Amino acid sequence: MQPRKVPIRRCVGCNEGKPKKELVRIVRSAEGAINVDLTGKMPGRGAYLCRSTQCLAKARKAKRLEHAFEQPIPPEVYDRLEKELGGEADG
Repeated sequence: MQPRKVPIRRCVGCNEGKPKKELVRIVRSAEGAINVDLTGKMPGRGAYLCRSTQCLAKARKAKRLEHAFEQPIPPEVYDRLEKELGGEADG
């Protein structure tokens, strides 16, 4: 039997390709709401971030989430992401 292929996704912060399970998915719903998708199965446009506040800071500074979602991201969304990622281990 062949081993299963591991899905690789690119972090919008550090631009490194990593296994999907190591990243956090940020999703934009059809209504335009931005949410953190810890299951990886919510419908909508997704972007991936490492579980580190450093990658979030890089993505925020370079406006990479705005580019990925093609809409402005309110500051409170970044604050919520920072709070949720703050509980995770930096990697």
